[in-house]
Amino acid sequence: MLKQLFLAAAAALSLAGCTPEPASKWQLVWEDDFDGAAVDTASWSKIPRKHPEWARKMSDNPLCYDLRDGNLILRAIETPEGTDTVEYITGGLYTKGKRAFHGGRIEVRARLHGAKGAWPAIWLLPFEEEKYPWPTGGEIDIMEHLNYDTIAYQTVHSYYTNNLGRKQDPPQGSTAPILPEDYNVYGVEMYPDSVVFFINGRRTFMYPRTADGPEEQFPFDRPYYLLVDMQLGGRWVGAIDPQDVPVEMEVDWVRYYRERE
Repeated sequence: MLKQLFLAAAAALSLAGCTPEPASKWQLVWEDDFDGAAVDTASWSKIPRKHPEWARKMSDNPLCYDLRDGNLILRAIETPEGTDTVEYITGGLYTKGKRAFHGGRIEVRARLHGAKGAWPAIWLLPFEEEKYPWPTGGEIDIMEHLNYDTIAYQTVHSYYTNNLGRKQDPPQGSTAPILPEDYNVYGVEMYPDSVVFFINGRRTFMYPRTADGPEEQFPFDRPYYLLVDMQLGGRWVGAIDPQDVPVEMEVDWVRYYRERE
């Protein structure tokens, strides 16, 4: 009887122009849905200010961080008078030294708010960063967003693309549309021979290991840590409009999956 019901359901789906969805190959092994009263410090730390352009406004000021309605809130704000040496400060979290991701699938559901000079990002850097200084260990940009764009950038960086200038052999990145001012799910799958990007479950770009490329061409088969940050200003994104600040990045959840055995 059960078999007959299954066959009938399959036939109905076939007539409707679809087939039963196969069981997912992914198994959820870690997630953070930001429903608690505080950020989980066993997994996350605030990103400190550093020399690279993206990190020059990073701050541990609590005004740049919040938990609201099950979302992590990362803010870029005008610096309160007398509290810092920079005009604007921004918030960001990373799993450096706490949680590594090697292979598998990472997804982040987030809502971005447009602002002139806003540069929110979700990305990966080598967990053994001291052993593999940038760009030798690779960088995987799951999502970068600029200003009021209706697209997101998804890119890889390495010694091969940066120092050797091999940005199109194969192409190092792509763009894809997002739902502006709404939640989107940004994802990446990491394999020994490729890095595959997604937005809202749709495959958007793939960077392969080439058969005849040098070792530097694909450094991405190693553990990484995750960064989620609300960056502001810079040569790429352009000038900041004070009228658009403060601006927020809302992160609903982060999930990490491994392939089922």
